[in-house]
Amino acid sequence: MHKIEDRQDVRGWPAVVALAVATFTVVTSEMLPVGLLTPIGDALDVTEGTAGLSLTVTGLVAAVSAPLLIPAFGATDRRTVLGVLMAVLSLGNLLAAWSPSFAVMVAARVLVGLGVGGVWAIAGGLAARLAPPASAGPAMSLVFSGVAVASVLGVPTGTHLGELVGWRVSFVVVGGLALVVLLALVAVLPRLPVGGPVRLGGTVRLAGTRPVRTGLTVVVLLVVGHFAAYTYVRPVLEDVSGAHAGTIATLLLVYGVAGIAGNFAGGAGAARSPRATLLVVSGVLATTVALVPVVGTSVPVAAALLVVWGLAYGAVSVSTQTWLLAAAPGAHESASALFSGVFNGAIALGAFGGGLVVDGIGLTAVMWLGAAVAATALPVLVLGRAPAVR
Repeated sequence: MHKIEDRQDVRGWPAVVALAVATFTVVTSEMLPVGLLTPIGDALDVTEGTAGLSLTVTGLVAAVSAPLLIPAFGATDRRTVLGVLMAVLSLGNLLAAWSPSFAVMVAARVLVGLGVGGVWAIAGGLAARLAPPASAGPAMSLVFSGVAVASVLGVPTGTHLGELVGWRVSFVVVGGLALVVLLALVAVLPRLPVGGPVRLGGTVRLAGTRPVRTGLTVVVLLVVGHFAAYTYVRPVLEDVSGAHAGTIATLLLVYGVAGIAGNFAGGAGAARSPRATLLVVSGVLATTVALVPVVGTSVPVAAALLVVWGLAYGAVSVSTQTWLLAAAPGAHESASALFSGVFNGAIALGAFGGGLVVDGIGLTAVMWLGAAVAATALPVLVLGRAPAVR
């Protein structure tokens, strides 16, 4: 299996911050439909469940492309690769803004999925190369803070813009942001060569090792459970809590702020014990999602539940990535590719399964589905093999 260089002579926090902004942009791009499902569905004449496929398609493409793109990139400098991926991401968002039909929207979201899968596959493994050696853990937390900050600024801002000037403007703004990030990456990142290409066979073999397999299973369960519920959080809040559009944007902002705190808390905890951290995250996430249809019948209670939900889910990305990198110390880029592929595939599966439940049974049932799936991560964590963390 190819061993990736874990350190570069050129290191610096500005480069880590640039990566964090890149992860913010790709996650905002991927999640943007969450706060816009109702107007997208109305404009393109599809149901909310069908509109949710705009998220499913992106996750599915990212899942398939992530492990394939890394071998396809070969030994190309990763700064160049990141620039190309951000250009593809921008094009996808701008095409989504123009889309006259749902078919065009799906095509646009395929391009977004390619950008998402590639950036996620690279970013996690680069954090340790760019930061000072003693700061690899905080650097990874900072890179993955882009995931949580996207919930705080990206999705709520897109929702507000959708209410003020139309959902298409939200996609235009994110497409423009991707171009700005492309320029920033080129300006701030050092050259990021690799010693040689990553082989697909090595990545597949890595997935068969027990600690990696356990970690990937936990990723699937937590992310499927979360997105089965979270993809449809807007219609759930409208139906269960009686929240209006402006209030929902504020609630998503509250959720995202909590997610940032959860990201850094999860990163610190996972550096000491990924298993213990993820046990807490799994239990809290499952319980909170289950409580939404039971006690979240008023806006204040729904807000409190979203705070706890955000704290728990905010820790998922950095905790599971920490688990996988610790389980594959000599193959960080391959581990990141697996992580990206499985994570995004789980997003697609969660959004798709949630859409089936919403259209076939109802909004309350989708919360129960999400909670039940997330809860099954607990026995996997107890019985599976955790990596050794140095």
